Amino acid sequence: MTERDTGSIFGAQIPFVRHCGIEAVAVTDGCTQLRLTLGPEHTNNLGIAHGGIICTLLDVAMGTAARLAAGHSVVTLDMQTRFLNPGRGTLEAEGRVTRGGRSVIFCEATIRDAEGVPVATATGLLKTVPQKATG
Repeated sequence: MTERDTGSIFGAQIPFVRHCGIEAVAVTDGCTQLRLTLGPEHTNNLGIAHGGIICTLLDVAMGTAARLAAGHSVVTLDMQTRFLNPGRGTLEAEGRVTRGGRSVIFCEATIRDAEGVPVATATGLLKTVPQKATG
């Protein structure tokens, strides 16, 4: 599954994610794969990826994996992040569900740079949010 040209993130329209430039790449074996090509607007005063964009990319990677597993929207309840190396260039993120339930889903995500060097990892707890009926 690839959605590079649709403007959606695996079927969800998320304006902030689109604003950040995060691109949906593929879903493979239940893992979501995302890409972000860093621009000057994504960096800190050292010229490397700002921690906020790293956390956003990790959160979206886990959220997309959880949403696809649950079949409806999710929100992040808790996220633990580990920054490992500076982020530069193009970043690739992968999110996966590690344990699922009816209302709470445990996930993890990893970001690597173009050379495969790990930039950051996260674990998260996400809660399912069933769609409300309209009308």
